[in-house]
Amino acid sequence: MITPHQIFDADIPFREKALQVFEFQRTSNPVYQRFCDALEIGEVNSLSEIPLMPIQAFKDTEVLTAVGNSKFKIQNLEFYSSGTSGMSRSRHVVSDPELYRQSILRGMNYFYDLDKYVIWAYAPGYIENPNSSLIWMLNALIEQENSGMSRFLELDQPLDENKLDKVRKSGKKLMLFGAAFGLLDMLEKQNIQLPEDSVILETGGMKTHRREITKAELHERLATGFGLPKSQVHSEYGMAELLSQAYSKEAEWFECVPWMKVGIRNPQNPLGEVEYGEEGLIGITDLTNLYSCSFILTGDKGIQREDGKFKVLGRWNPENLRGCNFLIDQD
Repeated sequence: MITPHQIFDADIPFREKALQVFEFQRTSNPVYQRFCDALEIGEVNSLSEIPLMPIQAFKDTEVLTAVGNSKFKIQNLEFYSSGTSGMSRSRHVVSDPELYRQSILRGMNYFYDLDKYVIWAYAPGYIENPNSSLIWMLNALIEQENSGMSRFLELDQPLDENKLDKVRKSGKKLMLFGAAFGLLDMLEKQNIQLPEDSVILETGGMKTHRREITKAELHERLATGFGLPKSQVHSEYGMAELLSQAYSKEAEWFECVPWMKVGIRNPQNPLGEVEYGEEGLIGITDLTNLYSCSFILTGDKGIQREDGKFKVLGRWNPENLRGCNFLIDQD
């Protein structure tokens, strides 16, 4: 069986790791096992042959892979997706919090040198949720930074110019991490000039804003409002059902960490992929979901380039998912 440490081992090919995780989860995860059995999945030899379980499963039942080790029972975290009152939310049981921590820190360091950054987090709508995976992630990032300047920003309060000056003089860069609507609300309260080498990392969250705007318009407004070039406004793609994230430093094209891969699936036949540049459902293999399910068919539509980078085009209309019914409705 693959170990958590091996997930991050660059010397082991991704295909080899994924196939090991697949066999582990097919035999030790009751929900995924029933799903594979219903599809009559036999021997699997390639990544494209691994079936992706609809993300709806995290709303309908507990998705947990047995590990036969009692220590995990004590450490369980539970993350819930964001949602309005009364709305059905996904529940992701995380049996090994350290695996999530390593995914966060290794993933961020893959794209950024964390030693050079002070982390400021602004997360209205999330901070009140004790089961938010985003808040857990931001806490992990703040705790690993040793200058004492990293912190959660107070909600509905203007940025403190004295603290901004302290970051400027520290020799470190500022990373302002936050939900898109929260950052826009911040700009409505004051004119803000961030240090010129700052990075804004927005996590999406436009669906709760009072009006929908495009990603391009969002980045334009954030760049202008915080006094930075658009090249320093980046995005994160993640969700409560995943323990890894993808990042975009190139306009709207996201790149995965090495232990995560994205493929675009045919919405009429989710067992098959579409051609590069063709719209479809975003499918994700996240190996750090070792103790839940690593093979997920999201409800997001997207396209992918030949270099593996992908763009998120929004939510897929459920009415267009008739071809997925045979996957979603299986007991």
